[in-house]
Amino acid sequence: MPSLTQVQPQPFHFDLGSTYGALFIGCILSALLFGLTNIQAYVYFRTHAGGWTKFYRLVVLLLWTLDAVHVGLTVHCVYYYLVINFANFAALIEAVWSFQLQVVLNVLTVYVIHLLYSHRIWIVGRDRSIIFRIIPSIVIVLSSGVAIVLFWVVYHHNPSTGMFLDRWTVFMALSAATFLDIVVTTSLWYLLASSRTGFSDTDGLITRLICYTIDSGCLTSICALASIIMCAVMPYNFIFLSIQFIMAKLYVNSYIALLNARYYTQPNADSIDSFELRRKPPSPGLRDMSQEKFPSFRRSFLAHPDVEVVPPTQPLAVVMSRRSILVTVEKESFINI
Repeated sequence: MPSLTQVQPQPFHFDLGSTYGALFIGCILSALLFGLTNIQAYVYFRTHAGGWTKFYRLVVLLLWTLDAVHVGLTVHCVYYYLVINFANFAALIEAVWSFQLQVVLNVLTVYVIHLLYSHRIWIVGRDRSIIFRIIPSIVIVLSSGVAIVLFWVVYHHNPSTGMFLDRWTVFMALSAATFLDIVVTTSLWYLLASSRTGFSDTDGLITRLICYTIDSGCLTSICALASIIMCAVMPYNFIFLSIQFIMAKLYVNSYIALLNARYYTQPNADSIDSFELRRKPPSPGLRDMSQEKFPSFRRSFLAHPDVEVVPPTQPLAVVMSRRSILVTVEKESFINI
């Protein structure tokens, strides 16, 4: 009687490296960028106080909250697929609720930040042609239609296609975000470049702000374009989704860093940024030179409500005995753009 050889069962191998492994890496990078968001928010709250900065404090708090919730949703999404439903292949093709909600929150965060950029454009361009303020605002408002379509697709998508999102919705949403970045960056660049005052210190600060604005706009645009390319070249893995995990973090960090521009761009943020000349008794021969020689942009730039007045640590007072002129140098922060 022939002997029967026992066949050892071969283990089933299912490669998740380019799918849920990519989501796991995206989740880690998202958490790291959230740590950077915490640093940015901490710097802002420590360096800004009083006036209309209370409004921007609420804005920073809102962005931080959206960022924190987004991190929690991405962590739950990865935990659901890799831990709770480990080796449950039926669950891997269905979009969990946390994934759907994080897509909505991602789009909402990007849209809110573009609205805030539009608000800054209206502030910087108040003395310029209204067309440079209206065009970005119209484009941002029209992009809300793209966001609504994406929300509908996320919650009505057919999982039988093997993808969490339809490719055309990914292309549409990311292309809209890239176009908005280009419009906002171009508008801010033009308004800042045409607002030079002729004073070396102010022009140097404006130049640094222009470079930073272009760099931040390019960073978010490159991220969106990379996600589009990955979705077009490799549509059935989740590398493009992992890139989208970090997109909202880049937008949040870019905007809060723009609010912290004074802190980052000045060599010594604690130095005296501007001074006020007072005389006792007042004389018509002594006038405020900033109102006479500074262009209108410079005046509106410094007079904007988003001004933090920090009490001087060591006020400088020089008393001239002959004419009783008191020169007081007071410290106040440079307004954020």
